[in-house]
Amino acid sequence: MKTENKQLKEDIVITDSAAKRVNAILTGEKKEGYALRVSVTGGGCSGMSYNLTFDKEEKEFDKIYNSKGIKILCDVKSWFYIKGTEIDFADDLLSGGFKLNNPNANKTCGCGTSFSA
Repeated sequence: MKTENKQLKEDIVITDSAAKRVNAILTGEKKEGYALRVSVTGGGCSGMSYNLTFDKEEKEFDKIYNSKGIKILCDVKSWFYIKGTEIDFADDLLSGGFKLNNPNANKTCGCGTSFSA
């Protein structure tokens, strides 16, 4: 009997709609050359919150990804909680904004910015 070795996805990726939105923000704020930094902070309804910022500098232990033309940076501590995450963007009137589809989250809150792992 052959056992399949399932490789866990550990990259952080971005959807086409999120990449389009990030590019629009970078252009509007004249931040060409900046990367999207994804991190996790304590707090929020479920214990931890996502944080998306723009950063021009890579830190020593950052995980670095490129997805849909967007450079994504993540510190190692945050990466343990969000590896394999897909960043999406929706412009719905009620629930629009960036959404992180995190396979490591055990529980998320209704606003979509807080989770527990």
